[in-house]
Amino acid sequence: MSILDTLKVTAQYCMPKHLISRLVGLLAAAECGSLTQYLIRTFMKRYQISLDEAEFEQPEQYKSFNQFFTRALKEGARPICEGDNVLAQPVDGAISQLGAIKEGRIIQAKGHDFSSRTLLGGSKELAERFDAGQFATIYLAPSDYHRIHMPCDGELESMIYIPGELFSVNPLTAENVPELFARNERVVCIFKTEFGPMAMVLVGATIVASIETVWSGTVTPPAGKKIQQWSYPETTAPKLKKGDEMGRFKLGSTVVCLFPKDSIAFEAELASGFKTRMGEPLAQKA
Repeated sequence: MSILDTLKVTAQYCMPKHLISRLVGLLAAAECGSLTQYLIRTFMKRYQISLDEAEFEQPEQYKSFNQFFTRALKEGARPICEGDNVLAQPVDGAISQLGAIKEGRIIQAKGHDFSSRTLLGGSKELAERFDAGQFATIYLAPSDYHRIHMPCDGELESMIYIPGELFSVNPLTAENVPELFARNERVVCIFKTEFGPMAMVLVGATIVASIETVWSGTVTPPAGKKIQQWSYPETTAPKLKKGDEMGRFKLGSTVVCLFPKDSIAFEAELASGFKTRMGEPLAQKA
């Protein structure tokens, strides 16, 4: 690792990540006219973003940076793969890692792994439901579409908010900060599916000002100091179809999906670095 990269990682241990993230969140939510337009156009230029697929194609149609960042796409821009046995990719992004959950550990990067139990909030019983199962970690870059969709039909069973750090989740940090995804602030969503439980973990990061779900709205901020859990009785539980939006990040981050043992097989071409496109095949039911 270069000296510059070492400084980038080391600085994150010292900086007031929550304060910076919340201040950025206030700016991103503000409707500041010409300033907002300047920020949007500068961001588009920096990350080479096109609005051709967006529902609103002109920057001036977005009153706040958050409206731009969480922009909807035109109907049909992301066709959802067909077939009851096919799971869809939940986001636009890039595969960070995917594979087997071995002895309760999930690969983060070369030389780093983390505990599935810690990732899910510390419950032994919940973690055991995914023992020897499969995981996929997908990183959303600043230029990506930032709404999160269902890989398959699912009924929400529970949601867990877990307080934590707000390290960046870019590849450099993932390769150098131990247990990154199990130490950052996150929201865990557990769904009942035809093949068993499925966990979708929305991981916060530096300047990720908000994590939202479609059934509860903003989950964070404000950031809590204790783990919080919500359970959803079968009679009132949200039921989502494959391809339905389930949440969104206001500024980018990472999604970790967990599947139980012998339930799915990932598409053969998927590997670290593979660019994902929401709606395309992720896996086949076993």
